[in-house]
Amino acid sequence: MNILIACDSFKDALPALEVCRAIARGLQQGWPDARLTPFPLADGGEGTAQILTYHSGGQMVTKTVQGPLFKPVEAAYGLAGDGKTAFMEMAAAAGLQLLRQEERNPLKTTTYGLGELILDALSQGAARILLGIGGSATNDAGLGMATALGYRFLDEQGDGLLPIGGNLSKIRHIDCSQARFRPGEIAVEVLCDVRNPLYGSQGAAQVYAPQKGADEESVRQLDAGLQHFAGLLEEAFGQDFAQQPGAGAAGGLGAGAMAFLGAALKPGIETVMAATRFEEQLRQAQLVITGEGKLDAQTLQGKLIQGIARQAGALGVPVIALCGALLASPAEITALGLQAAFSIQTRPASLPEALAATAENLEQAAFNLARVLA
Repeated sequence: MNILIACDSFKDALPALEVCRAIARGLQQGWPDARLTPFPLADGGEGTAQILTYHSGGQMVTKTVQGPLFKPVEAAYGLAGDGKTAFMEMAAAAGLQLLRQEERNPLKTTTYGLGELILDALSQGAARILLGIGGSATNDAGLGMATALGYRFLDEQGDGLLPIGGNLSKIRHIDCSQARFRPGEIAVEVLCDVRNPLYGSQGAAQVYAPQKGADEESVRQLDAGLQHFAGLLEEAFGQDFAQQPGAGAAGGLGAGAMAFLGAALKPGIETVMAATRFEEQLRQAQLVITGEGKLDAQTLQGKLIQGIARQAGALGVPVIALCGALLASPAEITALGLQAAFSIQTRPASLPEALAATAENLEQAAFNLARVLA
C-alpha cells in the first residue's frame, strides 16, 4: 500500500518533518511492505518557510536584521532550489515570540526587519516571494517594512518618522521617490486566512492588538492611526486598501503588503498545497496519515487537516489522523472527512512530559495502527 504521511508540526514539540519521520518509523516497523512517503506540510503559519524550502530543494538563509524593537535578531528565510522564489515568515523578524511579555507593546513595534529580509532576497536574485504573516508583534500596517524598502513617512515639518504603530497618526505625507521596491516589480503572494479589514470594530487594532500588549487607550490610538493611514495609502496609490479582506491581518501588514509590495493575499493552506504539488502525491496514495497537536472543533475552521481531508475526499483517499489531544467529537471527526482519529497519549502525563514524549508516542501509535491495517 502507498501511504502518504502529510503532517503539520506539533506545536512546541516537533517540527513537521520530524512528525512525519516518527510516524514513518512506526509504520515501517508494523508494516514492512508498506510504501511510505513523508510529506511535511504547513498552513501558512509557523514553519511554512522551512516546509516550502524543503519541498523546493532549496536552502535557508540567515540574516541579522532589526527586530520588533529595533534590536538585532537572527532571522531566516528560504530560497528555492532554483533561486527564483523566496519563502518568508514575517514572524522571523517581527514576531511576538521574539519579545518578552513585558516588552510587548504594538505602539512601539515595527516590521522593519521584514523589509530587510525582502531586500536581501532581492539581492539573491529572487523574482517571487511567498510571505506568511502570522504571529506578528506589530500594528504598524507595514510602515517599518516600507521604510526599510526606501519609502519615507513625513510629519508636518517634513521630517521622517520612526516606523512604529504609535506614529501612524502623525504621518502627513508618503514619499515614494526613493523606494527600492515598486509594487508589481516581482510577484508577492501573502499567505493569509484572516479576513479582517484594516480598522474599525473588526480591524487590526480592536481585534488583535490586545493580544500584543495593547491596553484600551492604545487600541483606540492604533485604530485611529490605521484609519488615518488608510487615507494616505489611497492618496498615494489611488486605491482603497482598508476594506479589502485581510487588510487588517498582522497588524495591518495585509494592507501594507498590498500597497507597498503589490501583493496578492492568498489562502494559506491552498497556496502551500499548490506550491508543494500535494495533489500529485495524493493521486499516488491509497491512504493518508495526518496529524496535529490538538484535534478539536477549531480544526473545522480552516486548519491544515481540513484542507488535506477535503482534497483526499475528492479523490476517494481515506485519511486517518494522529494527534496529541483528541477533543473532537465523532460528529466533528466525520464532518472533517476523516476515516478515524487517534490520540497518541499512552499514559497520564503533564503537558511538558507529553511534549517531550511526542516522537516516541507518534512512533508507537503508528506501529499499532500499521498492525491493524496490514
